[in-house]
Amino acid sequence: MFNFNFNSDIGIDLGTATVLVYVKGQDIILKEPSVVAINKDTNNILAVGEEARSMLGRTPGNIIAIRPLREGVISDYDITERMLKYFIQKAIGKPMLFSLKPQIAVCVPSSVTEVERRAVEDATRQAGARKVFVIEEPIAAAIGAGIDISRAQGSMVVDIGGGTTDVAVISLGGAVVSQSIKIAGDNFDEAIIRYMRKKHNLLIGERSAEELKIHIGTAFDRTIPVSMDIRGRNLITGLPRTITVTSDEMMEALHESITAIADTVHTVLENTPPELASDIADRGIVMTGGGSLLHGLDKLITHRTGINAIIAEEAISCVATGTGKYIEFAASPVGSELIARGEKKKPKKYRHFD
Repeated sequence: MFNFNFNSDIGIDLGTATVLVYVKGQDIILKEPSVVAINKDTNNILAVGEEARSMLGRTPGNIIAIRPLREGVISDYDITERMLKYFIQKAIGKPMLFSLKPQIAVCVPSSVTEVERRAVEDATRQAGARKVFVIEEPIAAAIGAGIDISRAQGSMVVDIGGGTTDVAVISLGGAVVSQSIKIAGDNFDEAIIRYMRKKHNLLIGERSAEELKIHIGTAFDRTIPVSMDIRGRNLITGLPRTITVTSDEMMEALHESITAIADTVHTVLENTPPELASDIADRGIVMTGGGSLLHGLDKLITHRTGINAIIAEEAISCVATGTGKYIEFAASPVGSELIARGEKKKPKKYRHFD
């Protein structure tokens, strides 16, 4: 049970793959998969988070394990609300005291529509928030990575989550240029599954694909290739089969996805004002999110752009930490003025629907 102060602010990284909860003064106190197991007959929630994730691909007909968020946005409003309420109560460690509701900041991809943004805000409020702040993931990632976003200086953030990759150039509290594509960690897993089916006639699940991605996945040539044994179902015989997969094969499987991300970074740089581009060349590109940990992805972006790409410390939790700290930024005189100015002048965005 956590020692929760109801005057504290909560930041939630509402990710497609993982939900992280940050509490002011306590840092990240919860990190669990964005998965909910439901009994279809009764519509009751049987499990949430890690317990529900363990049920993926293993449930009987009347139980389904689902992800209520897809590509960074809510695909099932009711289940998302119930999932949020569960995680907030778990973080608090006691039933929600509705007379003492906390302020909650929650992040969304930079490409979301107003309808999608409103859905996230409403679901968070219904889950028990006194006040809701909805912010874009690159802004949260920059704050979490220790970047002072209030300065008149260009900073580039590449946030690679589970459902979306957000690339933004930030200055004076807002995104000057941003682009979001629906290619990220989940897409990496799907690409590996397709590759294994096509190349080896082997059907593997999401968890096996994720293990391959984490342990031997690569975006740039490894000095010393590595390999891993993986078990799946042979599509010809229908029987279990174990094969050895190499990192070179993983680079081939992920080529299309990682190229799309590198192209997006290049496009944003092309559309960045010269003064800010000069700042980025001096300061480097900051990479956050679980997808940024794919081996060699930072080297690939450095190779493509000629600008040093740096993976932030605690890259996975940057967005959650920045989301929580955003409330302090919004409450400050400088922050509130920059936010009000930013609402009047929206950033230039380039949206892809890959």
